[in-house]
Order: sequence, then C-alpha cells, then structure tokens
Amino acid sequence: MSEVLEGWSEFNVAMVGATAALAGLLIVAMSVNIRTILQSPTLPARAAASIATLVLAIVVTGLALAPGQPAWVYGLEVLGVALVAGSFEVHAIRVIHRDATEHRGSALEQLAKSIAGVLPLLAYLAGAIALIAGAPAVGLWALGVGTLLAIATAILYSWVVLVEVLR
Repeated sequence: MSEVLEGWSEFNVAMVGATAALAGLLIVAMSVNIRTILQSPTLPARAAASIATLVLAIVVTGLALAPGQPAWVYGLEVLGVALVAGSFEVHAIRVIHRDATEHRGSALEQLAKSIAGVLPLLAYLAGAIALIAGAPAVGLWALGVGTLLAIATAILYSWVVLVEVLR
C-alpha cells in the first residue's frame, strides 16, 4: 500500500491543509450568525452536514498519510468515517424533506437540495469498497474524486447557509 499511496502523498498533504483551513473559516463564518442559523428549521442540519463532509475529507486524506497500513485497513477506516459523516447527511436530507413537505416543496426541489451532499459520500464508499476488495488504484482515484466533491459540496452547502441567514 505504501508504494501505491506514495504517488498520492502530495495530493493528500495539500487536501489536508486546504480542507482544514476551509473548515476553520466556515466554522468562524457560521459562528458569527449562529443565532440566526439556529432559528431556522433546516440551516443547522445543513451546516452540520457541511462541516461533517469537510471533516471526512480531512480524516480520509490524513489517514492516507499514515505509513505502512494495508489497503484493506485503509479501506475499512474510510468506510467507517464515511458512514459517520453520512449520518449527518441523512439527517440533513430528512430535515430538508420535512421542511419541504410542510411548505409544499416539490420532490424535484427536495432532490436538488439533497443530491450534492450524497455525491462525495458515494465516491468515498466506492473508494473504500475498492480498497477492501484489492483494487487500490481504483479506490484511491475514487477517494481523490470524493475529496474534491466534498470540498465543493461543503462550499455549496455553506454558501446556502450563509445566504439564507440574510433572507
């Protein structure tokens, strides 16, 4: 595994640093408006899903830097962390669905609000399964895609939260 991961070390170092900095900035930005965020029926769940997605990216890329672990062990680690982060996303989807139902939102609207957060999780799960199954090259590419999607999704969700605060 070390040889396969070696080619990904610069990517993982860059992603750990960039994602950690972004997570810190988002937490500060959200904390400025925390009262307003907490008064909304959906914004706390979206904010939590956003931060959980960034933490997922930090942990996955950070674990990739640990030397000497077998691919299947790394796959199990990613699987476990993705499932924990996924619980935040499932909660956000339920809250969005409940709010849309109460306010007569369409099913398409609910899907659009929910799908972005699911994409990085699917990539992480696919990567974890590939690593566990013995396909490290495929698994690492899926995790790389998952990390980039996690950053994009977290920025999107955070933007929604910060814009909704002003409405």
